Amino acid sequence: MHQKLDVLEDKGFVVLRPYDGPEISPSEWQNLEYMDWKSGGDTNFAPIASALGDLECAGFWDHGKPDKGGVWTTNAEECPTLVEWTKRVGADYGRVRIIKLNPSTSEADAVRNLHLDDNNRLNPDGEGWVVRVWLQLTDNPDSYMMLRDVKDDPSTESRISLGRYSQFVIDSERLYHAAYHPGPEPRYALIVSFESGPALERWIESQRAIIPTTHAETELHI
Repeated sequence: MHQKLDVLEDKGFVVLRPYDGPEISPSEWQNLEYMDWKSGGDTNFAPIASALGDLECAGFWDHGKPDKGGVWTTNAEECPTLVEWTKRVGADYGRVRIIKLNPSTSEADAVRNLHLDDNNRLNPDGEGWVVRVWLQLTDNPDSYMMLRDVKDDPSTESRISLGRYSQFVIDSERLYHAAYHPGPEPRYALIVSFESGPALERWIESQRAIIPTTHAETELHI
């Protein structure tokens, strides 16, 4: 048993209001070193924090630890605003990385790429459940994050629009997810694994959207 957040109990995700902090320069994701690592499409990842501070995308369990206690990599020196954003949440973080997603060939590809994350391997019972938080960096309002309770059942689907600076929290070990991104340029976003607990709960409440989220059509317009 793990500690989980009440705000995620109903739907497994929550859309927050857009990031409204200091402007984030494109250099903070363009100047990083990326790894050729595939997950949910044609992707590359730039590790900002990893299990031991190395530039790698391997799971923390490969080093005998849960997805917590992340160590900053050399990429962190190039993205101080993103590092500060992560620290300000106040919760223990594990993987911190930028995803570069090249354009999808079709919406059907996104459906085929639906997957669950492995966030809680080696996470001790009684500690906080690890979830993921996204901060969208490029402005891709025609793209969306597809979420499903049941992978092959579109009636369980919700969508989150990927306009610039959108923020959302997903229990990505519970919900199948993949981004549909028609392009034409690559999409970039920050993804951070955070431990559930009072600190993450406080941050979520401080960032809650003014418009309540419901289901697919509503999320698409936030």
